[in-house]
Amino acid sequence: MKQPPSNEPQHPSHLREYHTPDERDMSNPDSVRPSQGGDRRSLRDRIADIIRPVSPASWSIASDAGIVAGGTSDGNVARGEPSSRSPDTKTRLLEEYDRGAPVCGLKQCNHGTFSPTVPENHGRGLSSAVFLRWGHKVPRDGSGDVDSSITGAGAGEIWEGDHSTVANKSIRGRGMRNRQTMYLSYYIPLLSWMTKYRWSFFRGDLIASLTVASIYIPMALSLATNLAHAPPINGLYSFVINPLIYAILGSSPRLIVGPEAAGSLLVGTIVKVSVDNGNFNEDDDALHARVVGVATGMSGAMILIAGVTRLGFLDNVLSRPFLRGFITAIGFVIFVDQLIPEMGLVAAAKGVSHGSTVAKLVFLVENWRDAHALTCAVAFGSFAIIMLFRTLKRHLEPRFPHVVYFPDRFLVVALSAVLTWKLGWDSQGLEILGLIKPSTGAGNGLFAFRWPFHLGHMQHIRAAMSTSFIISLLGFFESSVAAKGLSFGEDDTIQGVTVSANREMVALGVANVVGGCFMALPAFGGYGRSKVNSSTGGRTQMSSIFLSIITFLCIMFLLPRLYYLPKAVLCSMISAVAYSLIEECPHDLRFFLRVRGWSELVLMSLIILATIFYSLSLGIALGCGLSVLSVIRHSTQPRIQILGKISGTPGQFENAEVHPKQVEFIEGCLIVKIPEPLTFANTGDLKNRLRRLQSYGTNRAHPALPRVRSAEKDKNIIFDVHGVTGIDASGTQVLLEIVQAYVDRGVRVFFCRLPSLTSDVFQKFERSGIVKSCGGIGHFVSSVDEALRLTELEDIESEAAEAQVRR
Repeated sequence: MKQPPSNEPQHPSHLREYHTPDERDMSNPDSVRPSQGGDRRSLRDRIADIIRPVSPASWSIASDAGIVAGGTSDGNVARGEPSSRSPDTKTRLLEEYDRGAPVCGLKQCNHGTFSPTVPENHGRGLSSAVFLRWGHKVPRDGSGDVDSSITGAGAGEIWEGDHSTVANKSIRGRGMRNRQTMYLSYYIPLLSWMTKYRWSFFRGDLIASLTVASIYIPMALSLATNLAHAPPINGLYSFVINPLIYAILGSSPRLIVGPEAAGSLLVGTIVKVSVDNGNFNEDDDALHARVVGVATGMSGAMILIAGVTRLGFLDNVLSRPFLRGFITAIGFVIFVDQLIPEMGLVAAAKGVSHGSTVAKLVFLVENWRDAHALTCAVAFGSFAIIMLFRTLKRHLEPRFPHVVYFPDRFLVVALSAVLTWKLGWDSQGLEILGLIKPSTGAGNGLFAFRWPFHLGHMQHIRAAMSTSFIISLLGFFESSVAAKGLSFGEDDTIQGVTVSANREMVALGVANVVGGCFMALPAFGGYGRSKVNSSTGGRTQMSSIFLSIITFLCIMFLLPRLYYLPKAVLCSMISAVAYSLIEECPHDLRFFLRVRGWSELVLMSLIILATIFYSLSLGIALGCGLSVLSVIRHSTQPRIQILGKISGTPGQFENAEVHPKQVEFIEGCLIVKIPEPLTFANTGDLKNRLRRLQSYGTNRAHPALPRVRSAEKDKNIIFDVHGVTGIDASGTQVLLEIVQAYVDRGVRVFFCRLPSLTSDVFQKFERSGIVKSCGGIGHFVSSVDEALRLTELEDIESEAAEAQVRR
């Protein structure tokens, strides 16, 4: 007579421990007897009753349909009451499977580096407090037999996501009457901060706006004249219109918007392209102003559309090496460009004014003997004074913080204008600013309105399309950096107004679209300008309104006083800005060399060299193209891992490639971790990566090498999908093909640590047939250890079936 089959597997694994039935359980005939309802239970279910741990935290919540398959037949547990059984010496080994722990099976949950936050509907799904056993679904609306002692008071709000209750509490907390007012104040922050404005803010906002105006109004004249090739007054328009619009719609209280050197230089390239295409004469200021308006309006429209469509993450597309290389190249280009007017060689440089930076450097070397002495003295003397005050402020600021308020640039402008007037330098060949007025022609008066998207401007729109996109992207990036930098330590300003990237896009977009209608330069937030505003007492958006009013008064009454202002002084101020753009590059170069970031160094070098030796457009295209390719390459790489069990730990699994000497592989099982959402982008090569992982145990092995791992050893494959917080239809289809291929080969497939049985991920698994293909809901468990136990149970069941057949 044949001996009955033993409970011990014929080929036990070193890591999967077998478990013998408890004597008390075997003595209980009810544990192996079919239920009274007549449904004959399989050997697997009876073994599961014996082996599965029963602890007070592992009781399942029973639904009206009864207990889930594979559960205990204890009547008390079926009724949702505590079982009289207590953990014995064997089940005590399995206390780590306590269902009261997080559903992922780990005390510290880690979704993976590239996984987003779990979607909101996952919170209504499986949780440690309610979903205490996998395979038992609770309705989405939270109905069912849920014990209030488990879920706690207010569980209905959690399950339902009672938006109206939360909104009403927020309305009462803000002192508002209805929801419409709350939403309107959110999208128009002026309605929120104006009601909380205090007179104690008035003095600081006014002083800050006066300080910013004294420093940056001359800068706006320089940017318009020397970089954007536009009438000087168009630079001042940017300080009248854009700060006012931003104060209404902007969410950062201390951010000051205005024209920047990089954006102005890019606008100047658009003007040059239009001149080269023969659209107008190089001396036609009226058409120059119209092109500036088109470029500003288009950059504003692009960033406005991005804000409305909630693309606030776009500032993350451009990498730090691209931005540093591009900004450094712009600083070098600006510095070289300003040397020509600073040396009085504008008339002689007509042939190279639209050439590359290298061509301009060659021109300067060949013609330096023809430089105008007085112009050089004024320009380089002003640059030396500005840099001297800049250095003194930097050294004295720790001891004397108020030294930053000293308007050194305003004094340089005023002193140079007075000296030119008194000494008659303009008659000695020094070029002066002259009468500042709007460009001549019909419809070009003071604050003339011109719609930038008129069909008559189509030729300029085509020329400005790509460059306007870069202007908007760089402007938003700098604005977001400034807003984030100023957000720390805002306890002394108006509370309750949060900075939002999408709202910032909308505010900057509207401001530039309106500014484009008045032919102003593109204006975005600048960190240096905003820091001056904050350090001199600016606390709210009212400082932007004051700056707009002050600039308007300057345009109306003070512009004639700048008649004798030398253009060389304005060029020296631009050169100081260019130097500040370049001076941060050595720090980044040293950092990348220290961490051996060779790819970053190559990217920076390519952008700088392409911009200097060829053109700014090539540098932009090359940098954007390489950055986008880097993002695509990074996002399309599957990051699947093969897991092994840490030696000497009860249930800890780690990446076998990272810890090759500390982990042990499970005999007959392949554990694969997918630590990221599955989309069409990263599932295209998933099959090949999985095949390489199965053949070599690592993704780093070359596919030409001979196979290391035998395919026969993998009788079970366990997918750890804790990081799969999202999956699209393409990813679902690829995963289904993978599962079906394994099932056809006789490999059992298990899934563990799924975020929730009511999540969108599981719903796609169910609709696509993945759940059915891999063996039903019983193959979806809460931890890797539980999946290993299920593989052992199925081994025992198959061996028992074979033994019964042999009988």
